[in-house]
Amino acid sequence: MDARGAGLGHRRAGALPRVRLQSSRDPPWLLRAGGGCRRHVVPRHRGARLRRVARSARGGCLRVNVGSDTLVLGIETSCDETAAALVMGGTDVVSSVVSSQIDLHARFGGVVPEVAGRAHLEQINPVVREAVASAGVDPRRIDAVACTVGPGLIGALLVGVSAAKCLSLAWGVPFVGVNHLEAHLYSAFLEDDSLEFPLVVLLVSGGHTLLIEMTGHGDYRLLGGTIDDAAGEAFDKVARYLDLGYPGGPAIDRAATEGDPEAIRFPRAMSDGGFDFSFSGLKTSVVNHVRRHPDVDSRDVAASFQAAVVDVLVDKTRRAAAEIGATGIVLGGGVAANSALRRDLAAAGEGDGRRVFLPGREMCT
Repeated sequence: MDARGAGLGHRRAGALPRVRLQSSRDPPWLLRAGGGCRRHVVPRHRGARLRRVARSARGGCLRVNVGSDTLVLGIETSCDETAAALVMGGTDVVSSVVSSQIDLHARFGGVVPEVAGRAHLEQINPVVREAVASAGVDPRRIDAVACTVGPGLIGALLVGVSAAKCLSLAWGVPFVGVNHLEAHLYSAFLEDDSLEFPLVVLLVSGGHTLLIEMTGHGDYRLLGGTIDDAAGEAFDKVARYLDLGYPGGPAIDRAATEGDPEAIRFPRAMSDGGFDFSFSGLKTSVVNHVRRHPDVDSRDVAASFQAAVVDVLVDKTRRAAAEIGATGIVLGGGVAANSALRRDLAAAGEGDGRRVFLPGREMCT
């Protein structure tokens, strides 16, 4: 009965159909991938292997054999950008659309997961539609849908994965789960597929700093990683402390071009024979120096800090390449867009007689 006096209430909808859970399947990989914290991604002990990009169909994802005419829709929502692209034959980017959330997060000085997730919900459909439309293809021509499944912000990841799985079901094509780190690693292959193994990969981003030996497609050995903060995280926090703006990486890069990298000698941590990194002490050193010298030029601080980070990254990468006899060096991750790192790593590779593969800046972030 209607509480406000109507003689007869509306007929209720029927009961939902019973749903049976499939106990024979592994739990979805996304739920096992964890969040964006670096310690949830790969073991830190030497010799560990990175997780493969895609699992078998039993695990919820699928590997697909890519031919020259295979057309894949890729979706990325792991952090603060909603992106979609159509790629032909594994390397030919037919269309690419990116919706950035920088303006949404700038006033907070960093990415707010709840804000990021809601923005992805608003942008995922328009971004995918624009990517397909700008490619000028019929959606029925698409052979597979690939999507980042981790690591990243769990709420943000769920938006992309949900959209990708819906599209794969609607179009009757495979769903391919992609590891965020492996996607960074392969960004160089989009622009140069002539890379010869073995390779040393320096993967540097806001959440990860890794040195990886790559002996073949899908074959990796973790040589070293950060024991505390990632290099990108250090850039962000130092930029925030110096009030240089957001995002911190580009802000430090811009300020450093007007500063003296030799003005302050900041420490180069863990410069021994190992391949692990540490940047927490460097951040503390920057804070202490500014407190002792409040009138110091922030551009000199930025340049000196950047030089300390780049020196460590380049030195360890060179030694790793020499130790394993790598034919080349691959740079990947958001910090791969840093001007000083690109310049110094390229110069080091040339001096050592090794090719250095630098993805375009638009492929780094």
